[in-house]
This record gives sequence, C-alpha cells and structure tokens, in this order.
Amino acid sequence: MADKLIIVESPAKANTIKKFLGGSTKVMASMGHIRDLPKSKMGIDIEHDFEPEYINIRGKGDLIKSLKKEAKNAKQVYLATDPDREGEAIAWHLAHILEIPEDSDCRVTFNEITKETVKESIKKPRKIDMHLTDAQQARRVLDRIVGYKISPVLWKKVKTGLSAGRVQSVAVKLIVDREEEIEHFIPEEYWNIYATLLEPNSKKEFQATLYGKGSKKIEIHTEEEVKEILNAIEKGKYIVADIKKGEKKRTPAPPFTTSTMQQEASRKLGFTLKKTMSVAQGLYEGVNVGEKGTVGLITYMRTDSTRISEEARAVAKTIITEKYGASYYENRYYKTKAGAQDAHEAIRPTYIDLDPEKIKAHLSADQYKLYRLIYNRFIASQMAQAIYDTISSDIEVNDYHFKANGQTLKFKGFMTLYVETLEGEKEEEEDTSIPELTVGQEVTKKKLEPKQSFTQPPARYTEASLVKALEEKGIGRPSTYSPTITTILERRYIQKEQKQLVPTDLGKIVNQLLTENFTDVINVEFTAKIEEEFDEVAEGKETWKKIIREFYGPFEKVVEKVEKELEHVELVEEVSDVPCEKCGRMMVIKYGRYGKFLACPGYPECKNAKPIVETIDVPCPVCGGTVQVKKSKRGRKFYVCENNGKTCEYISWNAPKVGEEWHPEEQKEKTKKKTTRKSTSKKSSKKKTASKKKTTN
Repeated sequence: MADKLIIVESPAKANTIKKFLGGSTKVMASMGHIRDLPKSKMGIDIEHDFEPEYINIRGKGDLIKSLKKEAKNAKQVYLATDPDREGEAIAWHLAHILEIPEDSDCRVTFNEITKETVKESIKKPRKIDMHLTDAQQARRVLDRIVGYKISPVLWKKVKTGLSAGRVQSVAVKLIVDREEEIEHFIPEEYWNIYATLLEPNSKKEFQATLYGKGSKKIEIHTEEEVKEILNAIEKGKYIVADIKKGEKKRTPAPPFTTSTMQQEASRKLGFTLKKTMSVAQGLYEGVNVGEKGTVGLITYMRTDSTRISEEARAVAKTIITEKYGASYYENRYYKTKAGAQDAHEAIRPTYIDLDPEKIKAHLSADQYKLYRLIYNRFIASQMAQAIYDTISSDIEVNDYHFKANGQTLKFKGFMTLYVETLEGEKEEEEDTSIPELTVGQEVTKKKLEPKQSFTQPPARYTEASLVKALEEKGIGRPSTYSPTITTILERRYIQKEQKQLVPTDLGKIVNQLLTENFTDVINVEFTAKIEEEFDEVAEGKETWKKIIREFYGPFEKVVEKVEKELEHVELVEEVSDVPCEKCGRMMVIKYGRYGKFLACPGYPECKNAKPIVETIDVPCPVCGGTVQVKKSKRGRKFYVCENNGKTCEYISWNAPKVGEEWHPEEQKEKTKKKTTRKSTSKKSSKKKTASKKKTTN
C-alpha cells in the first residue's frame, strides 16, 4: 500500500517526480483529460441550464480502473496536473472519478519541477480551485455550442465534414483579410535623393539623405520633382548647418512569456509553434542531465507573465557579475501587460547554474537550441543597457536640407549575450560613422543619386506574427495559440508558403460564409470580450453559466435566421473550360480537404473527378513543354515538366527562369546532400537518445 498517490498528466512528468520522492510514494499519469464531452453529440443539456454531459473518454477504461484501485489503496491522493485552467479542470474530473470530496486538500501544483519545489508543494496541498475549473468549462461549453451550431451550415453549403470554431475562425479571418489587403494594394511611387559628400580635411566620404526644404520635411513622388530639386541644388554649396551629438540606449527584452517564446523560436530557430511547445513541455517535465539526475529545466511554459522570483534574480546577478563584471548587471523589473494572468513566473531556467553548454551532451539538438534561447533571454533580461554614441548633422544647400547620421556602439551590455529579433529586423544595428564635422564648414559634393522606390503591401502573417496579432487583439490565451494555428492548418483553411500563412480557396469560402452570416460571433471584438469574461470567471467575479446564458439566446436566433435564409440558396459552382472526357459536360471546380479539384456536374451518373494542375508561364528549359507545380509530402513546392517520365527528365525544387540551362547532375547532387544531412541528423538524434537511455539505466 502506497502512503501517497500523486497523479500527473504525462509519464515523463511522473518519472521525474518519482525520482525526487521515492519510498512508498506512487506517481501515475492520467495521460491528459480523462473525462470530456461526447464526440457523437453536443453533450450540453440546453434545457437544464447548459449542464455539460461529461463521459469517460473512450479507450481509458483500463487506466481509470488502475487509478481507482491505487487511489483506494493510498492513504493520501494528490492531484498534481498542470498549474493552469486546463490542469485544474483535469484535477476536478479526476476527483469526480476517484470520488475525492470537493472540499478535500488534494490539489498540488508545480511551477517548476525541481526536487525542492515538488517536496515543498506536497507539504501545502489546497482545495481544487473551482473558479479556474469553471473558466475552463465556460470555454469548452461555449466553443462546443458554436461548433455544433455553425458547422452544419458549412456542411450544407460548402462541404460535408467541415467545422467552425470560435477562435480558429477569427484567426482565419485575420489571414484572409490580410490577403485581401495585399491583393487590393496599389503601389505608390516615391523617391529619395542621396548625396555622397567628402570632408576635405580627413578626405573621408559619407552619405547624406535629402530631408526637407526650409523648415518643412518634403516627400518626392515623381521623377519631375526629382529633376526640379536636382536643378535647384546643382551649383549650390554644401554647408554644415548643425551638429548634434548624443547617446542612444537600448534596453533588453523581458524574460519569455508563451507568445514571445513562440515568436522568437519561430524567427531564430525556425520552429513551428507546435514544435516549440512540444520541446518546451519536455524541458519542463524533466531531462536527465547527468550528476543532477532527471530535473525540470524550465519553469511552466504556459504563462503571459514577465515576473521572476527574487531567488532567480539573485542567482542571475551572481552569474552576470562573475562572468561579465559588475557594470553588466542591472536589477530589472518588467511590467506585465494589462489583462495578463500573473499566476506563474515568466519562462526561465529552473537551475540557473546549469549553463546550456554544460548540459549540451545530455540534450537533443532541439532541446539544446530552445533551452539556450530561454536561458540567454532570461540572463540578458537582468543585464545593463547597450549604449551607442550618436551624431546627427544637418547640411544645407540652397534652402534644401540633407541629414547625415552616424552611431557607434560604446557599451555592448546585454547585447553581449542576447538580442531580440523583430520581424524583418537584424539582430544588431550596424555601426555607421561619419567624419568629424564643424558648423559652418563646407563639404564637397562627389555625386547625387536619386533612387526610385514603391510602397510595399503589408506582409503576410507568419506563425510568429499571427501569434503577436492574436495576443495584441486579446484573442485566445497562452495555451490556445499553438492548437489554434495547428487546427486551421490541418483543416486546410490555410497553408504555409515559405513560412508565410496563405488562405486556401476553401478557407476563403468558409470565411466569407461565416463572416457574412455570423458577424456577431466571428469577429475580433466579440472574441476578445469573451476572453475577458472567462478571466472574470477565473477570478471569481462572474459565474460561467451566466456567460453561456447571455450568449446563447441571441446566438440561437442568429443560427435560426441564417438556416432559414440559406435554405434555398445553392452554392454556385464555378464552371471550368475542361470537358469531362467520360460524358462531355464541362467540369466544375469543387473544394475538398486538399483544396480545389475538377468534378463532373453529372454526379452521381458520372463520377469523374481529377486534380487541378497548377502551371507556370516559363517553358521547360529542356524540351519547351509546360512546367507543372506540384507539392511534396511535406508540402514543399517543386517544378516538373508535363513530359517527365515520357520524353523529358526535367524536375527541380526551384522555378525555372527564361533562358536558364538545367543541369540534372547538379539537381541530383543537391537532393543527395539534403538526404544525407537528414539521414546524419536522424542517426545523431538516435545516438543521443540511446546514450541518454544508458545514462538513465
């Protein structure tokens, strides 16, 4: 008989905790949720105040029996599922199944899985927090109602098997709206005029940019305006009118929250959100790092707080001052954004003395990369600012003003270790020096260079920038970003093209139908407002059923109205110019799980269907045939001649260019190298895994 039974969510977490406690303590894993709403029906009793009809999840019968048996034999049962709303709800469901009284002190949580924290937490069990549980129930029930009520509309009007989700549909809308912005974007012409100038004493050249005329900044839109300015300053003297010297300081970014970790891992490491969260989960739950054994390397990875403990702050100070010197340390506190859940610390290393390089041999390649990112970001957050010396000079020529700016890094500070990268930015600003100038001095014009440019459309979302947008707009919470984006990719509402998120034709159709008919539900404002209401439930300021009641009445009327209005509306099918080779009818464009395809409108008499082949305008560089665009199993595009396999061998990862020669040996060599790298990487990963198993044993 075990003195204590501790139930966690995953086997990895169970193994780590078991090693800390030993003795007669038994640790088991629930393998995530153990009860949920049924899949075969809505599972919410509308008539009885939206009571959820929870059932035991299919396939977990043996596990439930085992948990019940061990719980019955244990003197004390502790429910140690993850320290968030989802984890609280899982604990509540476990308590129900194991018949643990609601007022029992059975709940323990670990913000970090270290021996000290685990032992200390078990000494201070608490009751299950029903406010947190109810916040999760509110989300689950509301999302189930929306999905079950709206999805049938999609089945009737678009395609059977499609589904709609409250947060997912808003994410798709953001991506579709951005694509429409890009499609409707009209580029505007603008010009800059650059002057290459020479300082006569030092003989150093530097560049200045036209800024304004008189006291006003000017914008140049046409070549005629450029010519007019060039004529006006052609014979003028370039006189230094003003010089300003100063300092510019750059402050480190705060420690990671879930969203900032996902964004940086995407930008710096090329990780998908799903991969980032999977690797982070492993680092949190425990890794064997040699002498210390199996320990959780990072704090809980679902958080939107930037707060860190005083103990962690003190250790960071010691490490920074010893490694870099006292001038590199600065005790920093970061303000957590409004509306954030501040129950947990920011994401940081649990054992700050465990430098990534010390334990590299014990980590997989992905674990090492993410751990190093988290570690360096945390240490840098407690370091001094970087300082630049700056100089700005105004140079006048016939009432026109040019500006020449320079900066030099004086003190690197936190940038010694880590620099946050924003979308499209470089990690470090380049040093740009200009020669020593004096007010009133004349400099020599070497050349004037006008440059034409055009305004660019907004960039498509990447996983990183979409997470940032969702967070800024208050849509979803740390735990929802990754599953939201994973879901809409799996449903083929969006696809990835070179890391950019692009709506599919199916996604555009679904978005149009939903936004036109469910404007009160599928919009940013409503989704953000609902998140705030869930937060109020978690804080005990609101009851979850009240939120559902207030939502359901108006929503049900909208659904009834839409169903009535769309009852006699047929989805207009786009007719192609391709005749059906079996019956002669002109084939129509349909939408399936993988996008568009051609189908005979004579179905079910004629069941002919075939894929739509995408082609490009550039002819095959080998035989002049049509080049088709296809996708690999991993979704990467490649280019192949229509005659490939017959009279032509052309196939390439890169789109052909007019006049370009194709070298098949080169192409094969590239593919061979890529395959070899992947094979080597897999072997290396297997060796590391085998090595870890030996160490563990």
